[in-house]
Amino acid sequence: MARGKVQMKRIENSVHRQVTFCKRRSGLLKKAKELSVLCDAEIGVFIFSAHGKLYELATKGTMQGLIERYMKSSQRTQPEPAAIETQPDMDVKEEINMLKQEIEILQKGLRYMFGGDAAEMTLDELIKVEKHLEIWIYQIRSTKMDIMFQEIQQLRNKEGILKATNQYLQDKVEENIMSANFAPITTTIPYPLTIENEIFQF
Repeated sequence: MARGKVQMKRIENSVHRQVTFCKRRSGLLKKAKELSVLCDAEIGVFIFSAHGKLYELATKGTMQGLIERYMKSSQRTQPEPAAIETQPDMDVKEEINMLKQEIEILQKGLRYMFGGDAAEMTLDELIKVEKHLEIWIYQIRSTKMDIMFQEIQQLRNKEGILKATNQYLQDKVEENIMSANFAPITTTIPYPLTIENEIFQF
């Protein structure tokens, strides 16, 4: 009868758990011994039980000898602590040197642009200066376009304010004209105003 598949989880029953531990521990140690004999390998196994009991196996020599060999081997594969500590310092120094070179090239380029001698600069230096100039020109143009756009936007805002103010004043004038009451001119003189006829005689 075929056994069911064992679920990989903690065995809750303490008796069953202890029995399984003993069986599988023996099987693991047996497999380690077989691998050592068949393949001429040095194998060391540590097993701690749930109660802290130690079980160990060293197929060749002693466990202490295997541990010392493991420590020596791991130290050879790991980088030296001094190298790890000095690596960031080397990166910082390299970056500082690169920045110094960039500054020196830019200073030469500025001297050349303000009347210096181009013969003092190499072709590579001139190419680097050219690249920096292209970057600067792009940044200047971008900044100029941003400023122009802001000024245009401000003019548009002022235009909108002036139009709104003009429309408001025009509406007020039309409102005053429509609401004005022009009464006929009257006088307190009891006689009508007459004009001598001779004025109109030719």
